[in-house]
Amino acid sequence: MTPDDGQADRPTTAGPSAPDPTASTDDLAVDAFDAADHPRWRRDVAVFLSGQTVSLFGSMLVQYAIMWHLTLETKSGVVLAFAAVAGFLPQAVVSIFGGVWADRMNRKLLIIVADGSIAITTLALAIFLITGAADLWLIFLTLAIRSVGAGIQMPAVSALIPQITPTDKLMRVNGINGSIQSAMMLVAPAAAGALYASASLVAIFFVDVVTAAIGIGLLLLVPVRTLVRSGERPGYFADLTEGVRYVWRHGFVRWLLILFAIVFLLIVAPSYLTPLMIARSFGDEVWMLTVNELAFSVGMVAGGAIIGIWGGTKNRVLLLVGSSVVFGVLSIGLGLSTNLWVFFGFMLLLGLAVPFFSTTSMTLLQERVEPERQGRVFGFVGIVMAVSMPLGMIVFGPLADVVSVELLLVVAGVLTFVVLAVAVLVPSGRRAMAEVSKPA
Repeated sequence: MTPDDGQADRPTTAGPSAPDPTASTDDLAVDAFDAADHPRWRRDVAVFLSGQTVSLFGSMLVQYAIMWHLTLETKSGVVLAFAAVAGFLPQAVVSIFGGVWADRMNRKLLIIVADGSIAITTLALAIFLITGAADLWLIFLTLAIRSVGAGIQMPAVSALIPQITPTDKLMRVNGINGSIQSAMMLVAPAAAGALYASASLVAIFFVDVVTAAIGIGLLLLVPVRTLVRSGERPGYFADLTEGVRYVWRHGFVRWLLILFAIVFLLIVAPSYLTPLMIARSFGDEVWMLTVNELAFSVGMVAGGAIIGIWGGTKNRVLLLVGSSVVFGVLSIGLGLSTNLWVFFGFMLLLGLAVPFFSTTSMTLLQERVEPERQGRVFGFVGIVMAVSMPLGMIVFGPLADVVSVELLLVVAGVLTFVVLAVAVLVPSGRRAMAEVSKPA
């Protein structure tokens, strides 16, 4: 799942505004990419997206394979909780500075270093496993290092795309990139299931190393200039403090971040235990775990297509809250499922609902947050997501070894209704929703 965050108390106005003569050069937008000066931009974008797609494919293979390996080998909620903390919390910490680094340093170099470090770490774990060292702490350490790399790589990738793409083509390129990522969510689980069942976990690690090398090699073919920003640069903590102050003062952004936290604590974290429920209640065959991921991914692709064709309702807040309510209903449905295929059906619907939440929230933030602050605001969204997930798993993971996953899913769904009701009915929630109902 995904989404984002906040801004100042006044909505942005449509159309460009004149530069503030009192603003420093750092606060002004970088000159737009001129396609006339870069006739090979289509080639550069194609090569860059191809490399990132190959690298993403390998990373997703490892993600699914490790999760399934820990599920099938341990059947322990505590182990999955530790895996979630190791896989998400370091990214949250690094993301605090990742966006700032992406604005200050060579983005191409950042991506190469991050991707290379992830590949080397994965290769080291593969070698350890070959020699017979299969301690859980090695897997957790690998997950943590990969998470740090992701915290550096993700903002750099997002910031590099506008650097090689004409401004009037950004929407199209971002759309293509989003479609590629959705397609990977369909292909990667099936490929991971096939490799894990027919080969081994180590084989998947080697595939990830190869795909990372290909991704880095293709990125080296893309010329990327280092941005030079004149004027006095604020420090890391100055940028961070200004972003925190902005989010805190913007009522709707603050409210939306809280809603994000609720969804990730009560819906995403428990859903991370669905493979454990399958292994305990329906069987520990790899194809079951694969179909579970595919059902969710197919739902996400379908939901994204519906949003793209339909465009959503004008009352976006209603769509946002409504999709959150649907998450709670589906969580209860998953917990009450006694038939495997009914369970898969609920997973498909859960995936279908995700774009209605994530796309709507992203659009609201883009409309309400000033462009020069969007990077930091979206960075805080990423932090909220990356922190909420492991926090939820710290609670739900150990509980899964005491009570059934089914009960946890039902309780999480009910709690979602309660917390949503509070978020919508409290005065601050009503003010935030009234603010966003004003014309942007």
